[in-house]
Amino acid sequence: MAEGRGREVDDQLNVPLEDSELLAEVELTTNLIIAASEAETTLPQDEVDRLLGVGEPLIPPQKTREQGARG
Repeated sequence: MAEGRGREVDDQLNVPLEDSELLAEVELTTNLIIAASEAETTLPQDEVDRLLGVGEPLIPPQKTREQGARG
């Protein structure tokens, strides 16, 4: 009988993996996919942001040159 056969080998790479950040991202993506598949039209950006947990931006959006010239 070969050495190591019939007994459990201590393998440092044989560990259970759990990545809480990855699981959270998968849940967000799943919720978005479900909402998109149930929607009759394209989801509005504010709905996508809500589903992804995106809040109000900390920095206000920049005005383009056109917007700045108009107002």
